[in-house]
Amino acid sequence: MIAAVADTFDERPAPGEGHHPGGARTPDGPLGWSGYGAALARAEERTGEAESVVHGTASVGGHPCVLLAFEFGFLGGSLGQRTGDRLTAAYTLARELRLPLVSLVATGGSRMQEGMVALTQLQRVARASAELRAAGLPQLAVLRDPTTGGGWATVGAGADVVLALAGAQVGFAGSRVRPADAEPYAYTAEGQSAAGQVDAVVDRAGLAGTLGRWLAVLGGGFGEAARASGVRPAPVPEALSRTRLPETGREAVALARAPERPRAEAYLDAYFAYRLPLHGDRAGGTDPGTLCGFGLHGGRPVAYVAQCGTPTRPAGYRTAARTIRLADRLSVPVLTLIDTPGAANDAAAERSGAGPAIAETFAAVAQARVPVTTLVIGEGGSGGALALASPGRTYVTADSYFSVIAPESAAAILKRPPEKADETADQLGLRPQDLVALGIARGIVGEAPDAG
Repeated sequence: MIAAVADTFDERPAPGEGHHPGGARTPDGPLGWSGYGAALARAEERTGEAESVVHGTASVGGHPCVLLAFEFGFLGGSLGQRTGDRLTAAYTLARELRLPLVSLVATGGSRMQEGMVALTQLQRVARASAELRAAGLPQLAVLRDPTTGGGWATVGAGADVVLALAGAQVGFAGSRVRPADAEPYAYTAEGQSAAGQVDAVVDRAGLAGTLGRWLAVLGGGFGEAARASGVRPAPVPEALSRTRLPETGREAVALARAPERPRAEAYLDAYFAYRLPLHGDRAGGTDPGTLCGFGLHGGRPVAYVAQCGTPTRPAGYRTAARTIRLADRLSVPVLTLIDTPGAANDAAAERSGAGPAIAETFAAVAQARVPVTTLVIGEGGSGGALALASPGRTYVTADSYFSVIAPESAAAILKRPPEKADETADQLGLRPQDLVALGIARGIVGEAPDAG
């Protein structure tokens, strides 16, 4: 598998065993499991490896990284005491060299023959991963077939970007321990993607190129050292339409709601040389109306969060917060595109935690140490839109509006009849020029000369 993705690979020697609970190692492992030593010897002879993982420095798509690869043929890629040594050594090497960590995962979980000694290796891996995260270095995981158990719950799901090979079995429960009536699809790469746990499902032929592009967009900053030198804001996108400024609030709303107005996907396509999605909230939810990820603009990485004109769902806000926090940790500037009538307010959204999800997004923007640039490209409806707005770098297009709430809802709150919605819009100060005058927006893009 290494040869399929890496231009070069320099394997590092296995680390010393160090101190292990239970004292000195025996031929049959820490539990003295009869026949375990012979099984290890057979696995080594069959695979040519001394353990279920190898690691070293590599180049992927011309980008340096530390590469960690599981050998499933070695006792099912299972995690034991020596595996824990090798896994933590890979994380430590990435931290010391200040390189991204790419993990090619294929594992059945913890090794039965080492009992709790094997299981506690997950704690070691979790700590090493947290230390690498704190150092501002990215982690990418590729889920191969199968990726189950503790390897999925640490090396796999603990990564910043999770890719999965098409058709791979992915799940915490392996095939022999899950309920007999379990839905098979839920334990696949495609099922995990649908549930918001996997960023992209890729085929083997395209994996090397995808990893190379991800390393290009995640590899420019790397934490405090890059932040100390200053992170330039993402440039404001050019408007994809030009119109005169609206004379009234109702006209501003009509322009923003016009079906022919350019939408977020068109803005992203025009802005980025290429972009890569971050998909899902890692809590079982996705929102197709919120696009998140990283891309290259003018040769440098920019993270993006873009609303697509629909009510934003809790999963969209959680995915947005995840994207902004990752960009902040990696010292990558952020671009947000606002276009929503407001947050989804149906019962399902409330049950999914609409309020906490919006709060999480407000916090991510407020806490970001990297600059956030915002362009309102359509509707800016209430707090559901404001949660993604930069307090100091928000711009508006000439065919957008930003309001405390949609005019129809404002009229209802004020106990006005529905036919008063247009009049209410005129009173809300929601036009682009009003927003500049109020100090909410720094400027207007896409303003056409007034023919009159």
